[in-house]
This record gives sequence, C-alpha cells and structure tokens, in this order.
Amino acid sequence: MFDWNRSCSYDGEQKRRFHTMARSRLKKLAAELALPPGSYDLRSNKAGIAVSGEVTLHLDRAYIQVSQFGLSSGHGILIRTCKGRTDYTGGPNHFVALTMLDDIPALAAAVRAITGVGRDTARSADRHAA
Repeated sequence: MFDWNRSCSYDGEQKRRFHTMARSRLKKLAAELALPPGSYDLRSNKAGIAVSGEVTLHLDRAYIQVSQFGLSSGHGILIRTCKGRTDYTGGPNHFVALTMLDDIPALAAAVRAITGVGRDTARSADRHAA
C-alpha cells in the first residue's frame, strides 16, 4: 500500500512515486465515473523541490486535484465544480483525505455527491443490476 502522507518535500523518488500513483488512481477514478475517452485531461505538475506538486483530473464540469498541501489536516484531494477545462478557479472547494485514493468507489461517490458528475452513469448501473 502506498503511503500518501509520506512527504515529497526534498525527496525526488517519493515525488516520482506520488505522481505515478496519483495518475494511476485518477485514471481508475475516470473509469469508475464512466468518463468517455477525450472527456477529461489528466495533468501532472511536479512544481518545486519543497512541495509535492499536484496531479489533476480536469473535466468540463469539475476537477479533482491531488497534492500534499494539507498533510497536517489529513486532506489532500480537492474536488471542485468548474465551467470548462480552462476554468482553474471553479466553484467552492471541497476536500477529502488522500487515503481515499485507496478506495476509488468511495472517492467516486464523493465526486458524484459534490459535483454531480457521473450520477447518470451510477443510476443506470444500479438499474441494470436490479
């Protein structure tokens, strides 16, 4: 299991692993939300040596950004609505724990609840399972 709370500051190898793992988990989140190919961007900004940088899944209506900005708070995933993939300020900030990257269905549920993204897909899957 990856230690999301191990600091990336001044640790190039940890930062590399953090970005690799976060990108992988956000790809799984996109699949869990049933996002069609081309409907989102997945970006990684490693930033400077003293910080983790961030990995962002940016949709037309929302973005999810992973970083270690809130290690002391236990939060590190920002979920926010937006108006297009060039909107970098978006709606209100909502934060969840970095460890939610280890539970993609729970993270997807949080994204759905906060942004509405993927709700139609989840309802359709529920109907088909019944």
